[in-house]
Amino acid sequence: MNRWLQAGAASALALVGTALAAEAEGGEATGGLPQLDTTTWASQVFWLLIFFILLYLLMSRVFLPRLGGIIEQRRQRIADDFDKAAEFKRQAEEAEAAYKQALSDARARASRIAQETRDQIDEEIRKMQAETDAKLEAEITAAEARIADTSAKAAEAVREAAKETTRAVVMALIDETPSDDAVDAAIAAAQGGAQ
Repeated sequence: MNRWLQAGAASALALVGTALAAEAEGGEATGGLPQLDTTTWASQVFWLLIFFILLYLLMSRVFLPRLGGIIEQRRQRIADDFDKAAEFKRQAEEAEAAYKQALSDARARASRIAQETRDQIDEEIRKMQAETDAKLEAEITAAEARIADTSAKAAEAVREAAKETTRAVVMALIDETPSDDAVDAAIAAAQGGAQ
């Protein structure tokens, strides 16, 4: 920076010296553009250097550090935003993984509960079938016993009716009452021949 200032000051002095030399010669004023009038160059160069140095100092000491700070803050904010976005993305991925795991666990639990329920229902059905089969078997056995009892009673009643009928027929035919042994023998002979 100092080198630039020294070079600028040296060139300004050279221009001022040239302008002063031209003014000392004292030529007559000629018409034309005022910027090209060499008599005013020294003051123009002087003010140019003053404003250049002031502008350079303002830029290097005030404006550029502020702009640099603003740019650095912005860069830091962008980096922070990227870090936050990466953190949010990581959290979203973790939440998605947790959701998928919970969904998978829920499906497995539902499947397990459904299987347990099916097993319980099947067991209850087997128990109910066994109870029903036992009841039916008992009822069938009881019915068969009743049927056998009724058959035995009916056979006995038929045998008694056959005895009475045989006595009545013999009495009607020969007018004698047959003995119980003779009636039983006649019925047994009739049953043996029927079989």
